Amino acid sequence: MSQDRLKVLVVDDEAAMREVLEMRLKQWGFEVVVAKNAVEALALVEERNPDAVISDLVLPDSSGLDLVRRLQSGEVHRPVIMITAHGAVDIAVEAMKLGAMDFLTKPIDYEMLKATLAAAKHELERRTRAQHLEQTLAEGAGLGHLVGDSKPMREVYELLRVLAKSDASAIITGESGTGKELAARAVHDLSARSAGPFIAVNTAAIPEGITESELFGHERGAFTGAASPRQGYFEMADRGTLFLDEISEMPAVLQPKLLRVLEDGQVRRVGGKSERSVDVRTVAATNRDPESALDSGSLRGDLYYRLCVFTVEMPTLRSRPEDISLLTQHFITQFNAKHGTSVEGISEATLDRLGSYDWPGNVRELRNVVERGIILARQGWIETVHLPPFIRGGEIESRAGLVLPEGTTVAEAEKMLILQTLEREGNNKAKAARSLGVDVKTIRNKLRAWGMSGKDE
Repeated sequence: MSQDRLKVLVVDDEAAMREVLEMRLKQWGFEVVVAKNAVEALALVEERNPDAVISDLVLPDSSGLDLVRRLQSGEVHRPVIMITAHGAVDIAVEAMKLGAMDFLTKPIDYEMLKATLAAAKHELERRTRAQHLEQTLAEGAGLGHLVGDSKPMREVYELLRVLAKSDASAIITGESGTGKELAARAVHDLSARSAGPFIAVNTAAIPEGITESELFGHERGAFTGAASPRQGYFEMADRGTLFLDEISEMPAVLQPKLLRVLEDGQVRRVGGKSERSVDVRTVAATNRDPESALDSGSLRGDLYYRLCVFTVEMPTLRSRPEDISLLTQHFITQFNAKHGTSVEGISEATLDRLGSYDWPGNVRELRNVVERGIILARQGWIETVHLPPFIRGGEIESRAGLVLPEGTTVAEAEKMLILQTLEREGNNKAKAARSLGVDVKTIRNKLRAWGMSGKDE
């Protein structure tokens, strides 16, 4: 699709209808190609690759249903608008189940056709943006599992690449949810240790009293319940990388022992009499300001300075809002695979709302918000109504003047918004879809689910 003009294929066996439609569409600024039957239409699809198709339901060499089926069989999502006589509405509904965007009855309401084509163009533009994001992701807009193409993230990638070339210890700082573990894993994967294990440990999550055993291992009989010898995390990470998250929360009594292991590469299990050599590269992380942790005494200075041979600070999401669209598309791909959904992307209004939110939970919070949106939307696009109340606001006000009080469920809000918009647009589903920024098919599916599919059909 060109940036300004939509290319439309008109398929009708009546020459007069083809001429009228061609004239109207060109007046509205569309590029037009015409076919008198299904064979010509399919050939033009291959040759001219139209963005949208307007087709009569009854053709001399094929049924409209078969044409829709063949047009929707590939990977291209091409909007198809069917034209039918009043007596063939049931068949037209069947065509929509096969993937047609909408159908119009004869005589054609040209204002409705114009609105439907405008909605199709809007849908194609959104799809083009989503495909561009997917292409950017495929070309590597990130490092390892880190995603982002903003200046702060490109600077982080450069630091991580430099760090990976050495075997130095490092400490990664940053707020919760900024991707500190992903950064550590990227360093490991890029380093000469990539064939070895990557062991991630949240030191704050280890129950008090067994931290030493978890880190350094224990021998049989070392304490009650130690029925057999066990490796600690350092031994597990031998010839690889050990990631120690929340290092400032480690018990103070263990920090000197950790420092000793870092300095001489020797581990003594709890209850053991001899030491074992380990070859481990240690990367630590904290979501606290290291200086304040040092001042409070929760982090020993000698341990900190041993770890911070190299320091990397992960940027917050609010400091790189330009990455939100890319991250969102990345998570949509992930969660479509996980939940068996077919969401294509996120609407512009929803993206604007995400961009104005402060993201105290950073990328992890965005990931959770997108997963919620995927589950609610199931297909099509994540809309504002699919966002949590704390992001979309205490009240939702549509352009129709609809106000929903705090506590209204997403399902109730969606139904009220769609029905009121339909009423405002005189039950014109194409206009309502354009106003709400959704596919006409989405509105029809919702009405069918609510037992209201016959409202104007």
